[in-house]
Amino acid sequence: MRLIELVGLTLAAETECAIAKATDPSGAGRPSTAVSAKDLDAANVQSRLQAAIDAETRFPEDRFQAQVCAGLLHWVAEEFDQAVASLPQDIEQELAQLGTTDNVSEWTDISALKAAFIKADCLARNNKTAEALVVFDSALPSVSMAWTGRSAHRQFKVWSELFLTEYCVLHSEALRANERSLADPNSLACFRSWARYWESMSGPVTGGYGYRGSVPRRQVWLEYYLALSTILELGIPFPTGFLGKVTNEASANNQLRIELKKTEAAYEALLISETSFPRAEETREEVESFVRAVVRNWSILCGRGWKERDLGQGGRESLSRGVLDTLYATATKTYHSTAILRCLFTVHLAVAEFDLAFKAFDSYLDLVRHGKARVDKTGHLETNLDDDGTVLETMSQCILALCRYGGTEAIEKARVIGNELEDWLARLPQLRNGIENENTVPEEDDTTALHPKIRPHLIALSWQAIGLSQAHWSRTTYDAASRTEIQTKAIRCLRKSLSQELGRTRDVRSLFALGLLLAERRDLTPAIEIVKTALISNKSADDEHDLYHGPYWQQRSLVPLWHLLALLLSARQDYNMAAKACEGAFEQFGDPSVLFGRQDLHFKSEHLNEVDAQDEKIANERKGVVDDMDDTERGSVLEVKMTQLALLELLEGPDVAVNASSELMSLFMRLFGNLETKPTMQPPKTADTMVPRSSAGTLKSIKGSFFGSTRTRQTSIADSEKTTTPSRPQTSATSIAPTIQVTQENGSPTEKRTRRLSSMTRRARSESGKRHSLRKRDSSGGRKRTASVSSAGTNPHAPTVVDGEVFFTPADELQQSEFFPLSSNRQASTASSVSRGRSLHHLESYASQKSRSTNFSEISASGTYTISNPLPLIHFPLDTERRQRAVLLIKVWLMIAGFYRRANLFEDAKGAISEAQKLVGMLEAEVARDPTGSLSMRGNSWAEKKGVDELLGDVWAESFSSAPDLPKLVVPQHGLPSEPLGLGSNASGSGFSKTNAQQSATTASSVQSLERSESEEKLPAPYKATSVPKIDRLAARDRAYGLLSSLTKLGSAWNNAEAWFAMARAHEESGQVDKAKEVLWWCVELEEGTGVREWQCLGSGGYVL
Repeated sequence: MRLIELVGLTLAAETECAIAKATDPSGAGRPSTAVSAKDLDAANVQSRLQAAIDAETRFPEDRFQAQVCAGLLHWVAEEFDQAVASLPQDIEQELAQLGTTDNVSEWTDISALKAAFIKADCLARNNKTAEALVVFDSALPSVSMAWTGRSAHRQFKVWSELFLTEYCVLHSEALRANERSLADPNSLACFRSWARYWESMSGPVTGGYGYRGSVPRRQVWLEYYLALSTILELGIPFPTGFLGKVTNEASANNQLRIELKKTEAAYEALLISETSFPRAEETREEVESFVRAVVRNWSILCGRGWKERDLGQGGRESLSRGVLDTLYATATKTYHSTAILRCLFTVHLAVAEFDLAFKAFDSYLDLVRHGKARVDKTGHLETNLDDDGTVLETMSQCILALCRYGGTEAIEKARVIGNELEDWLARLPQLRNGIENENTVPEEDDTTALHPKIRPHLIALSWQAIGLSQAHWSRTTYDAASRTEIQTKAIRCLRKSLSQELGRTRDVRSLFALGLLLAERRDLTPAIEIVKTALISNKSADDEHDLYHGPYWQQRSLVPLWHLLALLLSARQDYNMAAKACEGAFEQFGDPSVLFGRQDLHFKSEHLNEVDAQDEKIANERKGVVDDMDDTERGSVLEVKMTQLALLELLEGPDVAVNASSELMSLFMRLFGNLETKPTMQPPKTADTMVPRSSAGTLKSIKGSFFGSTRTRQTSIADSEKTTTPSRPQTSATSIAPTIQVTQENGSPTEKRTRRLSSMTRRARSESGKRHSLRKRDSSGGRKRTASVSSAGTNPHAPTVVDGEVFFTPADELQQSEFFPLSSNRQASTASSVSRGRSLHHLESYASQKSRSTNFSEISASGTYTISNPLPLIHFPLDTERRQRAVLLIKVWLMIAGFYRRANLFEDAKGAISEAQKLVGMLEAEVARDPTGSLSMRGNSWAEKKGVDELLGDVWAESFSSAPDLPKLVVPQHGLPSEPLGLGSNASGSGFSKTNAQQSATTASSVQSLERSESEEKLPAPYKATSVPKIDRLAARDRAYGLLSSLTKLGSAWNNAEAWFAMARAHEESGQVDKAKEVLWWCVELEEGTGVREWQCLGSGGYVL
C-alpha cells in the first residue's frame, strides 16, 4: 500500500536521476540547461509527474518535491515560462505549511532551495530582474538557516552555491543599473550570506567554478569587494542587514573597515592562486584593476576624513604595510606593471620610506619613457602602459614630494624632473593644438588614440609642479646671477596653472606659492592681491571632500594664507591689520572650542579626570579640529601664534610679550603634548606665577617671569626714565625719519624707551613713519632711484656687481608687467561674495584701499574654491615625529628667550636658552647613538627642517646676544652715521671710542701706511692691551667679508637685510664707498618689504602646502 502511495516521490527521484545523467554524465556537478526535451522524453515525464501531483493528497512533502522536479525538467529543457508556472507560486508559504524546520525532511529543504533558484533564474532570463531579486530576497532567510543549522547534504551545498552566486551577480548588476541602492540596510545581505557559506565549507576552499555551469567564486568576491568599496568611496551609511555578531564598541567605520579587509583578503588569495605569470604578449588587467581599487580604498582610509581609532590596531601604519604586501604579491603576477610601480611610489611615500618611494618612481619613469617611445614608433597603443594624464600626475606628485621633504640634492632632482615634465607637455598634441575650455572626460573616439585628451586640472597640476620646482631651485642654487631668471620662470609657470582655461583659478597651493614667491621678491602689492583673492573666493557648502580632507578642510587649508597675509601687512607696516589677519586664521573656525576642543572648566579630582580620560565617548566629545590635523597643520597654527606674539611685542612692548609667552607654551602642549624629555615644559608654580581662577586666560594676570624668577621688574624706574628723557632735537636726520631703522640688538635705553611708549604714541609714530617713509612707491610697488644715487649705471634695477660677482636685484616695473598685465574689465571683488567674519571684512576693505590698481586682475573673486591633494598623508615613525616636534619646540624656546632679552630679563633668557640647549643635546645624542647612520649633524635626512649643527648655531647666537654685559663691551652695533658715508666710519680707528673713530677716515694708501707702522711697533702684552691690533682688525674684516659674500649668494640669505648691511660695513671698512652705497640702497629695498618674521616660517618652510 505504501509503495502505491509513494508513486509521486519515486517518479520525482527517477526524473532527477535522468536529468543528472543527461546534463552531467560524470556526476560531478550541477545540471545544466540546453538539454533537448527529446533526450529526456520530457512530454511523457511531465504528464506522469502532473498526474502524480494531482493524485497526491496525503503527503504534502512528496507533492511539493514532485512540483519542484517538474519545474526542474522544464528549466533544463529551456522552457522557462512553463518552469515558472509549474513551480509553487509562493515557495516560502508552501514550505511553511509543511511544518517546522525540524519536522521537514532534508530533501524538502533542498527542493525549496532548488525551486527558489530555478524560479529566479527563469525570471532573470526573461529580463524580469526585479521579480527575480524579490524571489531571492524572500528565500534567503530560510536558506541561510538551513545550511548553518545542521551538516549540509552535498546536493544542498551544490544548490546553495548556485543560489548565492546567481543572487550576488544579479544583485550587483542591479546596483550598477541603479535599480537597487546600497543605502538599503539589506543591500549586502546576499554577499554576507555568501561569506558565511564560505566559512561553513570544511577543508581548504579553492576558487574557480564550484560546480559546472556556476558563476566563478572569485567573481562573487570581487562583486562583494566592489560594493563595499562603493560604500566607502561615497560615504554611504553602513548597511547592517545580515551583519551577524557585532560588538557594541566597534563603530560603523570600524565595522566597514573590518568587512572590507576580510573581503579583500579572500579575493586576493583567489586571484593570486589562480593567476599565472603573463607571457610576453599577455597582460593582467584584472590584477591591475584590483591594485587600483585597493589603493583607492587605502587613500580614503588613510586620509584625513577617517579617525585613527577606526583603523584598528596599528592605525595607518599597519594599514599601509598591508597594502604594500598586496602590491608586492600582485607584482609577482605581472611584468613591468606601471600601475603597480606607481602605487608602490605612493604607499612607500605615505610610510615615510622616501628612498624606496623614489626608487619605485625612477623605475616607473624609465618604463614610461621606453614605453611611450615604443608606442610613438610602432603606432600601437599598449594597454598596460599608463596614459599621458596619469604620467603627468605622477611626475607632478614626485616633484612636490621632493620639494617638500627633500634637501638640496632632492630639489635638484625635482628641477630635472620638472624640465622633463615641461618637455613632455610641449610634445603633447593636445597642448600643441590648444586646450579646450572644458573640464570633461575624454570622449570615446579618443580612447583608441595614442595620446588621449588630458583633463585640464592635470595640466594645471603639471604647471604648478614645474613652478614649485623652479621656486625651490631659486633658493637652492649657488648662482646668484641666475636667481632672478629662475624666479621669473617660477612665476610664469604658477600663473599658467591658475589660468582660466585650466579651471583652477582658485587653487590654494598655487596661490600660496605665488604669493610667497612675490613676497620674497618684495612685490607686496600683487602678493596681497593674490592672497586676498584666495581668501574671499566662494567656498563649497557641501561636505563632498570631507571624506578625503577631513572636517573643516577649507578653513584648515587657509591658515597658511592668513599667516602670509599677516606677514605681508606687517611688511607694509600696518601692524594692526596684520594682527587682525592672525585673528582671522582662528576666527574662521567660529567658536574656539571647534578648533581646540571643549575643556571642562569645573574642578574635578584626579580620579574623576582619569575616569573621563578613559571614557572614549567623553574624550571624543572634547576633541577639536587640531586633534585631526597632522603635525604640519599643527605647526602652521603654532607659527600663526608666534607671529601674533611678535606683533604684540612690536605694538605693546617686550614686557607684554613676555607675559603672553605662556600662551605659546600652552598652545604647544595642546597641539603636540609632552615630548617626555627632561626639560621642564611648564614653569614652576610659585606665588608669582599662580594665576587667579577669576582672571584665567588674560594676559595681564600672568605675573612674574616665565621661569618663576624672584627678581622683580623695575617698571617704575622705566616709567621715570620715560618722563625724564629729553627729546631729540629736530635735525636733518630726524625731521624726515624713514621707517627703516637699523637699531641696536643690545636693547639700548633709547630702544627700550621707544618700546615702552603708550599705544597712542606708537600709532601716531607708525602713521608718521608711513607719511615720511622711503617706502613711497608707485602703483606697481617699485621704487625708482635717481641716477645720482646709483653709481652702477642708469638702470636702477640692473644687477649690481661687487668684486666681479652679481647679486640679486628685483625686476623693474616693466619686467613685472609681463606677469601681471593690467585689465580694464576686472570684476569687482566684494566682501558679500563670502561671509568670512569681522577680520576678513577689515582686510578686504584694507586691500581695496591700498591696491588701487591690481596686478593680478585677471582673477575674479567669484570663482569656485578648489584644492588639490596630490600627496598622501605622510605617517612618520615615532622617533622622526618626536625629533620634528623637538625642533619646533627649540624654535619656541628661542623666541621666548628673545622676548626676555629685549625686556632686559637676562637670567630668564638664559633659562629659556638652557631649555633649548637641552633639547639640542638630546638630538645630538640621538645622532651619536643612531645605529643605521641615517642621521647626521648636518641635517641631510628626509623631512628634516634643520640639522643639529644649525640648531646649535641658533642656540649659540641667541645665547651670545643674551649676555647682559656683552652689548657694551664686546659687540658694538653702530647705527647709520650722520656724516657722509666713508668720511667718518666708527670702526676704522684703533679702539672703539668715538674720538679714535673720528680720526680714522682712511684711504687705501693710509691703510697701508698704518699697517707698516703697526708692524714696526712692538705689540704690548695681551693683558696690557687697550685695543685690538690693527692687523687683527683687518684680518677680521677680511674674514667677515668672505663669510658675508658667501652668505649673501645663498638662497637662504640673498634677501637677508642684516647680512647685506654687514656687507656694506665691510665695504666701508675697505674704503669701497660706492659699493657700500649700492649695498645700503639694496638694504633699504629689502627692509621696505620685510615682515615681522622671516618668510620661511610659512607652511612647512617651503612653497608646498
